[in-house]
Amino acid sequence: QVQLVESGGGSVQAGESLRLSCAASRYTDTGDFMAWFRQAPGQEREGVASFYRGGGLRRYADSVKGRFTISQVQATGTLYLQMNNLKPEDTAIYYCAAGYSGPWWYDSTAYKYWGQGTQVTVSS
Repeated sequence: QVQLVESGGGSVQAGESLRLSCAASRYTDTGDFMAWFRQAPGQEREGVASFYRGGGLRRYADSVKGRFTISQVQATGTLYLQMNNLKPEDTAIYYCAAGYSGPWWYDSTAYKYWGQGTQVTVSS
């Protein structure tokens, strides 16, 4: 069973930065595709960014393009999300996801494994 553990969340002011990390047990079983999702209170879980380690392909939600960067350390499989110029609307619980089965990277039902989430709060 793959386990994902997120860290790096916190409370910041608008315009500041945070870097989230996702450590995976049994890295080789996570598949080539991992992603970050977020869920704000009363809202559905939404895809934030995805990373395909086969070719380094990255995809982002329109709301975070130019501000967030997803990356992965190949040796360990640790997934990162660098979040710059944070806005109050970025406030949510952020989740790491793996075990992708397609077809859409932003579809939460396409992922088999999930972390417990880490809270990000951005105040104005």
